[in-house]
Amino acid sequence: MGKAEGMQENWHGHVTALTVAPEYRKLGVAAMLMSGLEQISEKKQTYFVDLFVRVSNKVAVDMYKRLGYSVYRRVLEYYLAIRTKMPLVGSADRHSCSAKLKR
Repeated sequence: MGKAEGMQENWHGHVTALTVAPEYRKLGVAAMLMSGLEQISEKKQTYFVDLFVRVSNKVAVDMYKRLGYSVYRRVLEYYLAIRTKMPLVGSADRHSCSAKLKR
């Protein structure tokens, strides 16, 4: 799920969540969804698309890098701040990533 957010001329696309069922992974579904959000964002004349991903989610981090996204900062213990009663799995840190659009 993605959206455009911002104010006035500072709009950008944002990936809120991207999950593909295991049986449909490695088929290009995530790339297709990301491309769709990027195209919609370009039509809205946004400058970039950003997203957050758990540092320990290497599969997702690598996929986003292949799709042209760059890590621009690491937020330490981000997921500890929003942790529920479920046990923490992997790193509590998150990467903030973005890709510039053609605008």
